[in-house]
Amino acid sequence: MKRGAIYIMMACLMTFFACQQKDKYGKESANDDSKEVAEDQNDDKFDNKLEKDADFAVKAAEDNMLEIRLAQLAETNASSGEVKSFAKGIIADHNKTNEELQKLAMEKNITLPASLSDKSQKRYDEIAGKTGREFDETFSDYMVKDHKECVKNFKEEAEDGNDPDIKAFAARNVATLEHHQAMAEDLEKMVDKANRASNDPK
Repeated sequence: MKRGAIYIMMACLMTFFACQQKDKYGKESANDDSKEVAEDQNDDKFDNKLEKDADFAVKAAEDNMLEIRLAQLAETNASSGEVKSFAKGIIADHNKTNEELQKLAMEKNITLPASLSDKSQKRYDEIAGKTGREFDETFSDYMVKDHKECVKNFKEEAEDGNDPDIKAFAARNVATLEHHQAMAEDLEKMVDKANRASNDPK
C-alpha cells in the first residue's frame, strides 16, 4: 500500500515538472528558440496587418543583437585597427537604435526576443572561434551581408508597413544602415587586400 502511494506520488511529481517545462503553446520552454517565442506571442496579440510590423520589429531586434555582440567580439578577436574602429561605431549606433526599438516595442506591446535565436547563436559561435586575420575577414564579410539584408528589411517596412510609428522608425534608420553597409564594403575590401599582401611570397 505504501509502495503504491509512493509510485503515485512520483508519477504526480513527474507530471507536474513536465507541465512546468511547457509554455502556453504546449512547447518545451527549455528548448524554445527566443525568436520563435516572441513571434508566437505576437501572433496571439495582433491581427494580420500588425503582425507584419511585429515580425519586422522581432527581426530588427535579432539582427541588432547579433551585430552588437559580434562588434564587441571584434574588440578582442580582431587584429586590424580598422576593424576594431568600425566595430566601435557599430556598437554605438546599434545600441542607440536598440534603445529606440525597445521603447517602441513597449508602447506597441510587441514582444522582442530576449536572446539570440538558435541560428544566430550558431553564427556567433562560428565567428567567435576565429581570431586575427581570419576573424577580420569573416567579420567584415558578415557585416556586408547582414547590412544588405537589414537595409532591404527596413526599406520594405518604411514603404509597406501598417503601423505609422514603426514605419517612421524604419524610415529614420535606413540612411544609417546604408552608411554602415558602405563602410562594411570598404572594410571588406581593405581586409581582403591586407590578407592577400600578407600571403604573397617575399
